[in-house]
Formats: sequence, structure tokens, C-alpha cells
Amino acid sequence: MLTFKPVTQRDLSRLRQYYEHCPYRLCEYSALVKLMWREHLHSAWAEAAGCLVICNCINGKHCFDYPVPGAEGDVDAALSEIEATCMEKDIPLEISVVPASEAPHLLSRYPRFRLTNIRSWRDYLYTAESMRDFPGRHYSGQRNHVNKFHKLYPDAVFRPLGKDDAALIEQFWIDYDQVFTKDSMKAQRDLRLSKQMFKLIHRPYFLAGGMELNGKLLSIAMAERCGDTLHIHIEKALYGYEGVYPTTVQEFARHYAVDGVRWLNREDDADDKGLRTSKLQYLPSELAEKYCFDVENELYGQSDIPTLTTERLALSAFTEADKAAYNALCLDDERNKYWGYDYRDDWKGEPLEDYFLNVTRKDFARHTAINFAVRLDGKCIGEAILYHFDGRGGAELGCRIAPEYAYHGYGTEAFAAVADWGLYELQLAHVVAKCYKQNEGSLRMLSSCMRRVGEDDTFYYFNKEV
Repeated sequence: MLTFKPVTQRDLSRLRQYYEHCPYRLCEYSALVKLMWREHLHSAWAEAAGCLVICNCINGKHCFDYPVPGAEGDVDAALSEIEATCMEKDIPLEISVVPASEAPHLLSRYPRFRLTNIRSWRDYLYTAESMRDFPGRHYSGQRNHVNKFHKLYPDAVFRPLGKDDAALIEQFWIDYDQVFTKDSMKAQRDLRLSKQMFKLIHRPYFLAGGMELNGKLLSIAMAERCGDTLHIHIEKALYGYEGVYPTTVQEFARHYAVDGVRWLNREDDADDKGLRTSKLQYLPSELAEKYCFDVENELYGQSDIPTLTTERLALSAFTEADKAAYNALCLDDERNKYWGYDYRDDWKGEPLEDYFLNVTRKDFARHTAINFAVRLDGKCIGEAILYHFDGRGGAELGCRIAPEYAYHGYGTEAFAAVADWGLYELQLAHVVAKCYKQNEGSLRMLSSCMRRVGEDDTFYYFNKEV
């Protein structure tokens, strides 16, 4: 299971080891976005199989960036680590802002998912050449604005900004506050965060610059290079200087969009009509799509728990009438020492009389597990459960029988019935199981139903597939 650490300034250099060569071209795959928007994204990071793995938590919902591989990174292995973490922590698997180039990989990996691709998420990508030169008649408007700016302010020049320019930048913010008229919380937050990020321009991987006139900054911009893409994170200018914005865009590109930079990403428009109009006027070569994969499992199509029958048994949903027998099964510590789960790990102290039955119902409603009561002549004698759905067509199966009904083959019978139902009715691709090496009864049961595929110091592992 992955262990995540919140993104802080101390982590920037480590994140940049991955983002420096990242080919995804989306603004979310950059260090400054993770830091700048951490109040909203609550981003945390881990490393897995040579890849950077980011987990965001937006409005209480977890979502993962697509893994960013290092030089020896294994994206498939990193995705497997994400899947295992989601199963262990019992959270839905969502992989978001997936670049279009990587979407086919997830299309083939996950048989069931809900796909989202929202227009307002898309980043505006421009060729570096078009921003440096504003070529052709389509850019005549931008060229006219730039020419007018230089005519009005012939002494204005572009200058890179660094750690020695703190006083100059601070004065720009004072001047900018005088002309800034947007009073929405969103705009105010963006301005506050922009000011904070400009305090990091001493970092060598953050690029900053602006137009200067007689010792005064008229505009500032801040960017970060990731692979062949220059991500323009911040652009601000004093409104009263006509043509300052397109001039800043062009001069910034001429200075920094060099040495293999092919694209400028000026990020999304956040559903702001004015911002969208402005970004479209610069004629993007592409609106870079961002796919969100909400991975689902086979239980999402299951509205109720069916009744399964075998030669001697019936398996069906737990009912109120099963409460006493089920509670006795769940509370039998001696019997459950090989069950692999202790209810006390999740129990919050609520009355146990209803706790276990309620858990089965909540898990089924959340599509995380399906519990069958194993019945002999109508009496509940045990449980079979499909759980740990991996989103890739697999699930784990467990079975336990009350001690007074043990050693009669009921467990094997129930286990085989649920395995077959999962494979042929629920349309799972495979069912897995494991047992402690000391548990000879479970070993015999699983060996009769499934194929042993491995072992470690603790468990034997089994698989059944179609």
C-alpha cells in the first residue's frame, strides 16, 4: 500500500525530477500547479515502481493523477499499486486529468468505468513558433497590439526576473492592486496565490519575466518547463498600458520557448467567459483534453443479491432473522483467527447487535462487496463474500462456516457456487483467494475448487478464471 506525503515547498525538487521530462503537456503535471492549488487539490505524493503518484482530495473525494514515470518507471506497476491502495483503504478508484495520449491504456486496462471529459477542463496549447512570431494574417490583431505598445512605450523592454528582483515585483503587486477590479472570491484567491508563487522564482526550474518601463514592471509572467512544453502558470499586467498583454506573451515566448520547447500551455479557462475569449483569440493549436476515469466494478450493475442453490445449500442475502447466527459467527475469535480480518479494526464502538448486518448492507450499497448467507434447511450456517474488486475484472472470495457445521463440505460447496456465479453471471474475468499456511482445512477446500498460483511466508494464493 502506498504511503502519501502532502505536497510542500520542500518537495518541489523531488517532484521536478519527474515533471522535468514529463510528456503529458497538461498543466496538472507540473510542480507549481500542485503547490499553488494545494488548498483546493490537497495533493499528496508517493513513489511507486519508478513513477510519481499523486493523490488529490477534492471536496472530500480522492482522485489520482496518471502516474508520471521516471527513467526506469513502470506505469502498469504503479497503477497496480494505486489499485491496491484503493482496495486497502476502501476508496473508489478514480484516475483523473488523464492525457489523451494515455487514455487508450486505461481503456484496455479497465473493463468498466464512467468517463468524463469536460470542456472547461481543457488546456490551451499553442505552438511555440506561433507565440514567438504571431505569423500570418490570423495573428494580425496581436501584431497590431504589439506594434502599438512599442510605439506608445518605445523604452519598454522584456527582462527576466529572479531572486534579486523582489523589490521590483513587490512594487508591481502594489500597482496591480490599484487597477485590479475583480472582487469574486475565485479571482481574489488566484491573485493571492500568484503573489505567493512569485516568491519562489529563486528556484532554477521556475521561469519568470515581464515588461519593464523606466524601472517599473508593467507585467509579469511565471512558467515551468515540462518536457517539450512551457506551462505558463501566471500572467498579470497593468490594464492601462494598451497592448501589454500580447507583448508580454510574445516576448516571454521569445525568451523562454527555446531549446526544444515546442508547445506553450496557457492552462484552462476555468469556465470564465472573458478568459475563454482571450485564450481563443491567440488561436490555440489544440484544446488538450483531460479524461476522468471513474473505475467501476461488476457490482455496479447488480441491483440485488440473488439466491444461489447447490445440492444441499441455498445462498442469499442476509436478513434480520439471521442476525443472531451471523453475530455469533462474526464474534467467534477462535474460529476467525484465519479469516484475515478483525472487525475491531473498523468498529467505532457502536452496538454490536446491528453492526455486522449493517456493514454487509453498506458494503453492497457502495459496490465494494457482496455477502451471501450460507443456509442449510433455511438456517444460516456461514457466509461467503466476494470483495476486493480490483476494477480489472477480478475479485477475492472468502468463506467461513460456523464451527458446529464444519467438516461436512459445506464450505467447499458454498465457495464453488459463489465462484461460479461470479465468473459466469457477474461476468468476472477471474476470482482469487488465499489461505494461511497453517489452515489445512481451507487449503484442502481451495485446492479442490481453484488453481494454486503462488505463496509467500504467510499465505497460499489461488486463482480461478474463465
